[in-house]
Amino acid sequence: MDEQQTAPPAQGCVFCTIVEPQINNLIEHMWPEDTREHFRNARLEVLKGVRSMLDARIERLSKQEKKGTKLTVE
Repeated sequence: MDEQQTAPPAQGCVFCTIVEPQINNLIEHMWPEDTREHFRNARLEVLKGVRSMLDARIERLSKQEKKGTKLTVE
């Protein structure tokens, strides 16, 4: 989804239908565009950091040797 687009509000979600639009409206009018852009970029960098941690953990788990003994059945 494009950064300019917003997801439709969840049915019955107070935050999505009331709180978030008010916060966004307040931020839109109080902060200059360059400030909003810095915070938008920071949010993306935090998400990229979380993704990097998850990728590293998945990689470690994938490389772990499987426990058990291999038996030849005759």
